Parts: sequence; C-alpha cells; structure tokens
Amino acid sequence: MTARSPELDRQALEAAAEGTLLWEPSEERKRGSRIAQYMRWLSEKKGKTFEDYRALWQWSVDDLEGFWASIWEYFEVRSQRPYDRVLAQRAMPGARWFPGAELNYAEHALRDRSDRTAVIFRAEDGTKSELSCRELAERVGRAAAGLRRLGIGRGDRVAAFMPNAPETLIAFLATASLGAIWSSCSPEFGVGSVLDRFRQIEPKVLLCVDGYRYGGKLFDRTDAVVAVRQGLASLEHCVVLSQLGRSSAGAGAISFDELLSEPRELEFAPVPFDHPLWVLYSSGTTGLPKPIVQGHGGILLEHYKALGLHCDLGEGDRFFWFTTTGWMMWNFLISGLLVGSTVVLYDGSPGFPDLYALFRVAEAEKISYFGTSAPFLIACKKAEIDPSAQCDLSSLESLGTTGAPLPADGFGWVYSRVRRDLLLGSVSGGTDVCTAFVLSCPLLPVHAGELQCPGLGAKVEAFDAAGRSVIGEVGELVITEPLPSMPVGFWNDPGGARYRESYFSEFPGIWRHGDWIKITTRQTSVISGRSDSTLNRGGVRMGTSEFYRVVDNLPEIADSLVVDTGALDETEGKLWLFVVPRSGHALDQELVKKLRDVLRRELSPRHVPDEIREIAEVPRTMNGKKLEVPIKRILLGTAPEKAVNPDTLANPRSLDPFLDLAKR
Repeated sequence: MTARSPELDRQALEAAAEGTLLWEPSEERKRGSRIAQYMRWLSEKKGKTFEDYRALWQWSVDDLEGFWASIWEYFEVRSQRPYDRVLAQRAMPGARWFPGAELNYAEHALRDRSDRTAVIFRAEDGTKSELSCRELAERVGRAAAGLRRLGIGRGDRVAAFMPNAPETLIAFLATASLGAIWSSCSPEFGVGSVLDRFRQIEPKVLLCVDGYRYGGKLFDRTDAVVAVRQGLASLEHCVVLSQLGRSSAGAGAISFDELLSEPRELEFAPVPFDHPLWVLYSSGTTGLPKPIVQGHGGILLEHYKALGLHCDLGEGDRFFWFTTTGWMMWNFLISGLLVGSTVVLYDGSPGFPDLYALFRVAEAEKISYFGTSAPFLIACKKAEIDPSAQCDLSSLESLGTTGAPLPADGFGWVYSRVRRDLLLGSVSGGTDVCTAFVLSCPLLPVHAGELQCPGLGAKVEAFDAAGRSVIGEVGELVITEPLPSMPVGFWNDPGGARYRESYFSEFPGIWRHGDWIKITTRQTSVISGRSDSTLNRGGVRMGTSEFYRVVDNLPEIADSLVVDTGALDETEGKLWLFVVPRSGHALDQELVKKLRDVLRRELSPRHVPDEIREIAEVPRTMNGKKLEVPIKRILLGTAPEKAVNPDTLANPRSLDPFLDLAKR
C-alpha cells in the first residue's frame, strides 16, 4: 500500500541523523487517505482546491471560521440547536466557539448501534473481552440509568479511580450523556495525589476499583479507596468494580453490576458547545494540579480532525494507545469511537513478561494504529529487541509516539525493527488541549527526528525572546490563533486569573506552551524539551532532548537526567548529569571520561557536565516524564515539599539521592 523510501539497510536506519528521509507515502495511500477524501469534498462541495498540505493548513489558520465549519459539516456533527456563528470573538483567552449550538459528545461516540466490534480489552494476564457497538450502547444506557438513580444530572461531577478497562469507558460515556462532568485518575496514584485532584472539583460519585495487576503482581487498593472516600467531603455515593474479588470499599458502596442493573434506552442531554465534558489535570509535581476544563464541542471537533484526518482513522481500523486513565492519551484513545474505529484497551505493564508484550497484542488483534510513548520505544531500542522478527505486524499502518521527543535514531529503530512500511507519527501537544499541536499526516514523508506538520487549524509558531516568529531556529512554541479545544477555563478559577497566568503571561494574547520548537523550511518541526528546563551554558541555550540524544545512545547507559542549576535565573550554574548504568556496567573513571568526550564532541565544550553521578533510577511522573525542573529546584535549595509532590511520581524513592545531595 505504501512506498518505502529510500532503501536503507538496518545499520543505516539505526544510525539515522536528524532530517534523514525514512519513508514516503505511495500515491495509492495518499489517494485513499481520509484527509485526501476531505480535500476532494472541499473541492466538490465548497469550491476550495488546495494543491498540497501546506496550502490546506494555511487556509485552515487564515479562515478559522470556514475551516472549523467545514469540520462540523464533513463529520456530520449533530446539534439540537444550530449555532449562531462559528467564532464569536477571535481572541485568546476569550474565544467563544459555535455559540447557540447544543450537542452531546456521547451521542456522537455511540452513533453506531450495529454488531461491529467497538471495544477490545486485553490485560497483561491474558484476559480478553469484546463489546459490539450495540452492546456498548446498551451498557452505557444502563450506567446512565444507574447514575440518575444516584442523583447525577447536568453539571454534577463523577470521579473515577479506575483502570483502563471497558467499565471505565462505559461510565464515562454515561456521565457525558447526562451532561455531567467526568474526571479520572488511574489506580496506582497515591491517595494524596488523588485527593489533590478530586477535592478541587467536589464530585458526588466516586467510581473505584479494589485493586489491579501490574508487572505480574497484585496491588490491593481497598485501603486507598477508603482513604479517598473519607477525604472527599462532597461524596454521596461510591461504586466499586471488583478486579481482585476483595472486600468492598466500605459501608454504603455499591457494585458496578448494581449500577448497571436496570436497562434503559439511551438519552443524550443537549448541552452548550462549551459545556464541560471532563476535567484533566496538569502533573502537579510542583504544586496543586491545574484542573483543566474542556468542553463537549471543542473536544468533539478537535478529535474528529486529529483522529480522522491526521491519524487517518475510520471504520475498519483498530486503534490502540498504551495509556492509563490518568493521562490525556486515554481521552484521545477512546475518541476513536467518534470516527468509527475499534478501540483497543490494555491494562497492565508494557514490559511484562517482556518488552514484546504490546507487540504481541498488536499481532493478535491486528491493530492498524499502534500508539505508545517515546520512552517505551527508547527502552525497546536499548534492550535490542526485534519485534519484526518475533511478531507478525503486517496489519500496522501507523505508529504514534508522544510523551517526550523521540530522537532521530529512535525513528530509525522503528523502521528497522518494527516495520519498514508504516507512517511513524511523532506528535506533541498536551493535556492542556487534549490533542497535539504538531502531528502526523498521511500525505507527507517522514524525516528522522522531525514531526511532520502543524495540525490543521493550529497556528503553530516559534517565537524568539523578542516575540518574533522564526524559522530554522529554536524558539518558544506558541499558538497565535485560538483552537476550539483550548480549555473552557480552570475549575474554580474566578475571573480566569490562573488560566491567563499559565499560558498568556509571557506573550499577551498568545498561547505560550512551554516547549522549545524548531520549525524547518519544509514545515516539519523538532521539539527539544521544556523551555523551563533549558541548559544555558555560556549563553548557548539547548533543550534537554539534545543532551539525552547523546548520552542515552551510549550502550553503557540505561537512563539519564540532566539539570542546569543556572537556567532558572539566567546565571551560569552547575551542570549536573545523573546516569543509570545498564546492567553489568558502573560509572567508573573510564565511563566518566567517555561521557565527557562524547558530549564535548557532539554538543560543545560548554555542555560537558560539571558533575556526573550514578543513580538507581530517574524520577518520573506517572506518565513517564522526567522531573527536570523539580530536581533543579531541590538542588537550588527549595524545600522538597515545595519542589515536588512525591504522590505524583511513579517512583517516589527515586528522590532520595537528590534530597541527600541537596542537604550536603
């Protein structure tokens, strides 16, 4: 179906330098893509013809009203009331999209009531289940009836302390169908971290699980559930899904089966376009997590565009992304239902019993779009596994990656060891908008280390320190025109002060995202890390991803963390490098010399670390992101309790060596 270009052997692929052409779509794939179908529709129905993606993108950001109205019409959005106009005010913050419209996200996710498979569930222990579109809708109707019996209606909050399982999806769609507001954390979150989130939104109902399996082990969470219930004064009801067969989570709790005990025909409460659909949260590593509110209509249009046009998903596709319910990629994944794809849910460790686990799921379920994180792909590369030799991955047409920048040789590894003939879509965006700003496109080639294009409707630019748009230079990633999925606001943020401070304080009227980006002359882009964790050495500013590209490529290194203690106040501080040696290696004098030499040669003499230290593991958030800024603050003397919340970490004990170092 697709053309492989150019012909590179495995060795050349795995040593690919940034910008190396790795793949181009065939004419057949381009013609058959959903974005090409959309462009033909624009030509036939609207008289708008574009010769390539760049021209289409330019129109989409120049004529915001025309573009988003076309997405509404092309994907046949259903509204109980017509909208008055597309964009009432073209401003940030303050843009009002589709005023007058009344719709419901769940109605669109459940349009299909056929026997086509809607959901496939796989767990690490081999458990498998499926739901047809008809069965999913029937169970959502039951769950909605159960929530009504518990007094849930429009505007009420339903919180879930639940795994990536069909029951969680059913409960979410039921919540949305009522016009109530959803929020979720995954069951491995600590009690304090859960309460930091849910206390802010004051839920009436808590859905929870008695425990979960991960890495071949059972984790009982009944005590945690009891503590969460006791910590939520607003709570009126608790619904428990038993995965371990343990005791209930305290008096007054009902089972998930009880919630679904009465059949009822589905109804969908029509709500305004910007009515809250769900509340997502920032990581909360350095303070109370930001409760980010996104609306029914904005998410609906954005996910139609991103999944249908950029990810090229539709009926017949099987869509998978490894995620938990505490990461925005869960919300993105389940929106595969909007475009008629079968969504594949996985609960468990991606590395159990080995790193082939997810690839075996891809083979067994004939997944066409496989989504994961850059750290997972880098771990696979370092472990030298070969999925293409062990699994039949012929069904894969696209592979998505996010969560961190994927280096150029990581791109090469995918084409060498996963499948030579697929679209590798490295994407970057965030919880803030529940989508990507820069992402993939089936019309465009793939270059090593580069993200293919800015998203349609997303006016992505790189700003220098003076607020000038630059090409070919690293700058602040900014959005200069509003997007429908930008937050409705933050929960309990009267006047929007916290919202404005988070995104619009640096460049008034411009969304500053907090990433370093370089936009090339061919409109691809390179993300080089968070701008608040910049390495500033002698005036030479560099993103941390460039540093990791060099260090993590050494066979002796399993993982690393780089911190510049001078970057917070623009003064020259100490450059620290913390490394996790691979099994069988240690940070001896020979390895220290090798690290210094390779960094001097491939980066610059200014980026040779002042200190190199060995650690057992790199501190990471629940979503796998490295704690660069909190560690920097700890090393600069910030009290640990003000620098980082251990409950937000996947590995809280990993902080210990940094706390000891700060004391000394």
